[in-house]
Amino acid sequence: MRWFALLLVLVWAWPLGVVEAAAPDASFHLYLLIGQSNMAGRGNLEDQDKQPHPQILTLTKANTWAPAVDPIHFDKPIAGVSLGRTFGLEMAKADGKIRIGLIPCAVGGTPIGRWQKGADLYEVALKRARVAMKEGVIKGVLWHQGENDSGKAETAKIYAKQLDAMIAALRQDLAAPQLPVIVGELGEFYREGASVALVNDALRALPERMARTAFVPSKGLGHKGDEVHFDAPAYREFGRRYAEAMQKLQATPAKK
Repeated sequence: MRWFALLLVLVWAWPLGVVEAAAPDASFHLYLLIGQSNMAGRGNLEDQDKQPHPQILTLTKANTWAPAVDPIHFDKPIAGVSLGRTFGLEMAKADGKIRIGLIPCAVGGTPIGRWQKGADLYEVALKRARVAMKEGVIKGVLWHQGENDSGKAETAKIYAKQLDAMIAALRQDLAAPQLPVIVGELGEFYREGASVALVNDALRALPERMARTAFVPSKGLGHKGDEVHFDAPAYREFGRRYAEAMQKLQATPAKK
């Protein structure tokens, strides 16, 4: 009987020691969306923006997966059409065997200082990315921000340094040293900031400073009437441009 009792103990204890969490799905491609309002999206919604696609999901505020219909961001009640959903559609169109998981973290009106390692928005985005990575594989970062920092010369002058530091930190914290990062130009119509050119120059020159990054121009994209936010058609086109840039980066062999 003693051996039988020992056998029962082993049978009950065995699952506790060997059961492991399922590995992330390699075909579930994750993208982190960060920045301020022009990443969160302020475009007016239309029926086409509310149609779910079987390949595209978004991480909700409650950290659950749901169909990616606009608005995917939830930073403010005025969130609307953004570039993220169209980006997802384009990435899915290129490969019917994958799913796209969007991780929206952008917050309107925020400076890049709040996106530095240790700052509140950086840490929230990192936490949400890690939650998503339990089920998929991080494939890239989309960044659109800079309007806030273009308001003063002192913040615009250090923008490049802060942008580079943020990217380096994300790559380290996400254990993805070759993670592709796409940044977008501020709207051609944006004139509120006295130092818009400095910020745009920092964004444009990013690929010269850091490997596996790309700059997407906003040429020809219109605003929604406020000369601050892109309109819905512009966001959709911007999403296509981000996707094209991302596909090019991903097709380029990473340096070892």
